[in-house]
Amino acid sequence: MAQMTVITGPQRRRRWSFEERRQILAAATAPGAVVTEVARQADICTSLIYKWLREEREPQGGAGFAPAILVDDATPPASAPEAAAIVVELAGGARVRIGAAAPAALVTATLRALR
Repeated sequence: MAQMTVITGPQRRRRWSFEERRQILAAATAPGAVVTEVARQADICTSLIYKWLREEREPQGGAGFAPAILVDDATPPASAPEAAAIVVELAGGARVRIGAAAPAALVTATLRALR
């Protein structure tokens, strides 16, 4: 028989503790797990699990993506060859510098690897 939850009073939405969310996400991301089955067992919508996964993966410091524009220009800038055209700063403080003379394929591969 199905279980029914009756919510009384002014509160209409269920609240999930951090520990409950962590357990549900761990079950949903386990090898061989089916999100629909996990959602059914926890009596929640699958979209809520995906929302929690997105929130967990988003950076907390308000940092986000910036648009990158690749211009295929045959003439390199007149700056020194060791000057970096692109500097990517990683969360741990490390920096990746890509020179202005780097081929477009190398730049593309580097940025995809940092994704």
